[in-house]
Amino acid sequence: MTLHLPDANGTLRAYEPRTEPLAVTAGAPFTSRTVFSAAHVVADPYADTTPDSPAAVDWDATLAFRRHLWSHGLGVAEAMDTAQRGMGLDWAGAAELIRRSAAEAKAVGGRIACGVGTDQLTAGSLAEVRAAYEEQLAVVEESGAQAILMASRALAATAQGPEDYLEVYGHLLRQAAEPVILHWLGPMFDPALEGYWGSSDLDAATDTFLEVIAAHPDKVDGIKVSLLDAQREIDLRRRLPHGVRCYTGDDFNYPELIAGDDQGFSHALLGIFDPLGPLAAQAVRVLDTGNTDGFRALLDPTVELSRHLFRAPTRFYKTGVVFLAWLAGHQSHFTMVGGLQSARSLPHFARAYELADGLGLFPDPKLAEERMRTLLHLYGVTP
Repeated sequence: MTLHLPDANGTLRAYEPRTEPLAVTAGAPFTSRTVFSAAHVVADPYADTTPDSPAAVDWDATLAFRRHLWSHGLGVAEAMDTAQRGMGLDWAGAAELIRRSAAEAKAVGGRIACGVGTDQLTAGSLAEVRAAYEEQLAVVEESGAQAILMASRALAATAQGPEDYLEVYGHLLRQAAEPVILHWLGPMFDPALEGYWGSSDLDAATDTFLEVIAAHPDKVDGIKVSLLDAQREIDLRRRLPHGVRCYTGDDFNYPELIAGDDQGFSHALLGIFDPLGPLAAQAVRVLDTGNTDGFRALLDPTVELSRHLFRAPTRFYKTGVVFLAWLAGHQSHFTMVGGLQSARSLPHFARAYELADGLGLFPDPKLAEERMRTLLHLYGVTP
């Protein structure tokens, strides 16, 4: 049946939903790329909470979604910004999420890496920032997961220059039990991270970042770069020490970065692979055969959806990710921790639905249509 979807101008236009999903099947483990999906958390819709309350998580649905990603061969990047770290999920909730997801990964044989940050703090001395990082690193290592050293708002607020980043990260890398992934998250994802690595000049910041890696290459498995600048990522990965991977976090340009060029390629750690999981996995398996054109043919059409979800203000992309998870039937409701379901508009949701449906992302297109129709009714639209 026809849906009438509002566009950015508030005008209703007719849309004919797809009737069949894209056919995707699980397959062999990836051989050419290491691929993580950053995963969202599912809120408990029955919890009596406010935006300022500690997060109430539906653990069954949250872990079921991780099993969905693992079933397609994807690794899970846990307790990252996609899981609303610093935007509804506090450290206590993140620590519980890490422990539960790491245990689930062990039970099913899934790959997992978990975010290590300083969100116990809003500000503090360098010693307090180090101690906060250490506390979180211990939780991740004790869980048996790989650590991802995330950018720290507290460090950004405290550091006086590049030397403070070199000191803090050097201290953490020296004590890490296993090689970690370093995460450079740009201010478009979190404005509090402006000037990270000691400078707002990205060339100078890159030099400091590389200096951290060069001093401890045996402790760095790879870097996740989330700057939404494809050429800068390419230039950076070409300067990495041998054996240090680049994991793209560029949700605008991921197909070309993963495909690579004659001088190298990026692996992936992406929030957009939360809604794209099965399709992304199928594309990587095509790439494993050496068929770059086939890989691009599958993944290039998804970029319009990703750029829509990650449009400015980019930090609210989580709302679209959870919205699509609801439409796809991965959860029974569209509620988010911190009330973040209100962070995007009805026209934004309508376009996200249209793009995702056109790609065949919904396992049950009829269910997605019914849920979209329900949302339209809720907003007073006669669909």
